[in-house]
Amino acid sequence: MRKNIFIKLLIVTLFISTLTTLVSCVHVHHRTTVRSKPLPPGQAKKIYGDKSAKNYTKKRRH
Repeated sequence: MRKNIFIKLLIVTLFISTLTTLVSCVHVHHRTTVRSKPLPPGQAKKIYGDKSAKNYTKKRRH
């Protein structure tokens, strides 16, 4: 009687551990697209240390 209960408990434990292992192995990839916006002229000026933002306007970007 005790042996039968022990075997059932062992089978349930193995089933649960196998199930949790399979579930935890699922890897979900989320596709995220990051579109970087061009820096505003004033921000580019601050980053690069220039005194004028004229060089960073759309007309002067090459």
